[in-house]
Amino acid sequence: MNFPIELPPHFLQKAEELKIFPWDITEQFVRGSGKGGQKVNKTSSTVLLRHLPTGIEVRCQKHREQSNNRISAYKLLILKIEDKVKGAQSERAKKIFKLKKQKQKRSKRAKEKMLDYKHKRSEIKKARGNFSDRGGD
Repeated sequence: MNFPIELPPHFLQKAEELKIFPWDITEQFVRGSGKGGQKVNKTSSTVLLRHLPTGIEVRCQKHREQSNNRISAYKLLILKIEDKVKGAQSERAKKIFKLKKQKQKRSKRAKEKMLDYKHKRSEIKKARGNFSDRGGD
């Protein structure tokens, strides 16, 4: 498969595995929007890719250069198609699931830590005793 740009080998392998062909992808260069001022509004550095068989569309405006946006857009398109085809078995979905699990664990740990601290604080307060009973002579 000859994509119009140089892609890293693992992305080419994914594209071959998912049967993504260069002739199934339409490419468009459009003017950017958002932050960046006049330069962004004058140049067509944003890349818009459409994969015709799946209908997935990707728009990339990360970089200033059109060539870098083009590479990023192809990578993103391959990842999105992989997500759609493989679903929960895709690498990206697995990473997201793993991160969510880690965050859940962290929040449980944080909650336990907070409750432990509260318990220690209450013990300290109990140890102070009641000063109003002592009286002063």
